[in-house]
Amino acid sequence: MATRRPDVLGNSIAEGTLLAALAAVLFGVTTPVIQRAGVDADPFSTALLLYAGAALATVPLPRAGMHAAREAREAPVARRHAARLVAIALAGGALAPACFAWGLQRTSAAGASLLLNFEAVFTALLAWRLHGEALGRRFLAALALMSAGGVTLALTNGAMGAPAGAGSGWGAIAVTAATLAWALDNALTRPLADLDPVQVVRFKGALGALASLLAFAAIGHAFPRWPHALALLACGATGYGVCLRLYLLAQRRIGAGRTGSVFALAPFVGAGVAWALGDRGPGLTTLTAGALFALAVYLHLTEHHEHRHTHARLAHEHGHRHDDGHHDHPHEAPVDGEHSHFHTHDPQTHEHAHGPDAHHGHAHESEG
Repeated sequence: MATRRPDVLGNSIAEGTLLAALAAVLFGVTTPVIQRAGVDADPFSTALLLYAGAALATVPLPRAGMHAAREAREAPVARRHAARLVAIALAGGALAPACFAWGLQRTSAAGASLLLNFEAVFTALLAWRLHGEALGRRFLAALALMSAGGVTLALTNGAMGAPAGAGSGWGAIAVTAATLAWALDNALTRPLADLDPVQVVRFKGALGALASLLAFAAIGHAFPRWPHALALLACGATGYGVCLRLYLLAQRRIGAGRTGSVFALAPFVGAGVAWALGDRGPGLTTLTAGALFALAVYLHLTEHHEHRHTHARLAHEHGHRHDDGHHDHPHEAPVDGEHSHFHTHDPQTHEHAHGPDAHHGHAHESEG
């Protein structure tokens, strides 16, 4: 029997968009800093420090009671997730940051920041192919605006600019390769978005740092000076650790493709910080690109997807509440608030606003 559920999830797209935008800001501001701090470093040592910082950002605070309460609300990382975590760590925690660090040494900070726009395009395509996420007209329009903003700056703001003889062409290729590796990371991470984000960041950071350490030990040649090393650790804690936690929470609500598209704000943020630090470019071009990015975010924030849909029988574990319209299973003892355990959803047909989260992977004939 079809029912019309209360619009309890109506803000999920807006919430996910805001989380992804905040993650983009944290990541974007670190790009010019990484370029400066990594100038005397081997790419693998830079990657090592960034993901070691990300892992350190997950170390629990002394308030153990609050830590235990948070873990009780989230599904834990299990042994069955090991292979996926290793693949994510290799792609996003070792290969991508090493390519990015190498490219940053051979192109401008603004240029490298703007090239990160390709991550949104690659992520959207992989989310569509691997997870069947629908790419509606509004979403595609926002993605096009994000890409147009980056291309506008790249073509007219000296985005590929680098000191003469610095090999900016190869630098651009390396940064683009990093965006492809991070896009693969994003797509592979999507099934983990409903697990405890702190644990996911901890494992990814530790495994990525370990892979980078092994690569550095084998072929590395330069470790940064300690002031630069501390700066890279700080960038890793904020721009990679905290950022990834927010990114995972955004993926929970709006899926991999939309999160990746909103995350395309990061290149513009990075370019803006680089400009403020002296990497100047035409002001009119920057303002034009900023307007394109702002319009794209507006399209995401005002996206509303609602139709009658059917949920097949589903069994999984994740943090959930019993007032969200999807979790009405019984408990032997009453449970209030957020909690996590393995549970089963019976088949259900209803209508409400929703995003492409863990419960809404259904196919669409068309989407606007």
